[in-house]
This record gives sequence, structure tokens and C-alpha cells, in this order.
Amino acid sequence: MSEPLIEGKDIVKYLGTGPGQVQALRSVTLSVSGGELVLLMGPSGSGKTTLLSVLGCMLTPNSGTVRIRGQSTQGLRPEQLTDLRRQHIGFIFQTYHLFPTLTAVENVRLALEMGGERPWNAQARAVTALETVSLGHKINSFPRQLSSGEQQRVAIARAIVGKPAAILADEPTAALDSANGHAIMSVLANVAKDSAHAVLVVTHDPRVIPFADRILHMEDGRLVEKEQSATILRLHERS
Repeated sequence: MSEPLIEGKDIVKYLGTGPGQVQALRSVTLSVSGGELVLLMGPSGSGKTTLLSVLGCMLTPNSGTVRIRGQSTQGLRPEQLTDLRRQHIGFIFQTYHLFPTLTAVENVRLALEMGGERPWNAQARAVTALETVSLGHKINSFPRQLSSGEQQRVAIARAIVGKPAAILADEPTAALDSANGHAIMSVLANVAKDSAHAVLVVTHDPRVIPFADRILHMEDGRLVEKEQSATILRLHERS
């Protein structure tokens, strides 16, 4: 396994203001290395999505440090955080956020063009990314012509097309049936085999456990448990 590609140390995050303010994260420390797929599990409201947003430079921690490929985000201006996020982080969400009037390849290509990629290069890279998720035959299909699983694969292609260091996925299988969920996690597991990528998945879905290299568990804004997936699988087999 390679060096950590995304790290958080002693992360504290408050949400809201005044009497309604809550402490969403309580001194959270974790790292995800290249070539690793890590699951972040826990009940609703435990801070999983907030942690993902902080690690993805969408939220700024009140205290603590975040490092992406060794670069600290501390003190960076908003535009610098945007550049760091665009260059090194790919997001995958439960809802696919595809533009309905764009084809699959156009949805993926747009992510590159917004970063300044020339159109002809962006087209070729977008096609390659769609082929990586086994959608090479659907590059000219619109979202309405794709199944839910296929739309999520387009979203994955969009997340990986820029070759980011960290892939952050928030409940990527929640809206999918078992077969499509399995296919999506297979794609993410293949991405994680490359030491240039670290994959962190927030999930409630126990069906995805076999794909994990590690499982982290959150409660009340804290990491409370760290278990190897193989250990958990053995416990499941005995039950």
C-alpha cells in the first residue's frame, strides 16, 4: 500500500450558530492510502457526510488539519480550495447530478472542460473513462435512456476522469438494487486497486462490506471502531 493520499488530523467541525449549533465532528483523525478502499459506516447523524465534506474541501474545519497528497489545506483561500478540489478529488453522490440534456460522454467531458481541458482531449478522456466503467456502448445516451445503475456509472466516470488522488463517495449504492449496487462497488474496488487512487465510501449498506479493505465506524461525531473487513466477514459467516 502507498502513502496516504488524503488525511485528516484532529478534525473539529461545528454546524449552525447560536443555540442551534451542534458539534458534528469531535477530533477525528484518519487517513486513506493509495490502493485502498475504506468504508465509513455509522447511524444517521453520526457525522459521516460532514467528515466527507471536510476531507473534500467543501467545508472548512473549525480546527484540525486536512492534507491532500501531502498538501495542507490550512490557510488556503476559497479559490485555492476550489482548485485543489478540482485537481485531486472526485465526488460520487447518491443522486447522480447528471445534466439531463447532455449525453453520457458530454456529462463526463464537462468536468474536464471546466478545468480548462481542450475539447478534443476532453472527449477522448471522457470516452476512456466511460469504457472503464463498462459504458463504452452508451456514450451517446442521455440520462433518461440509462438505468439507475448506468447513471451511477456515468457519475463514477465523471469522478475519475480527471485522475484525482481521492474518490469520495456518499451512499453510492443506496438508490440501487443488489445487482446494480454490486456492479458499482466492483467498479470502485477496481479503481482502488491503483495506488494512485484512494477511495473512501460513506454507506449504510452492509452488502458492500466484502469490497472494503478497512471499515471505520462513526458515532456522535467520533471514530469509535476500526475493523478489517475480513474480520467482519468471518463474524458474519459464523452467525
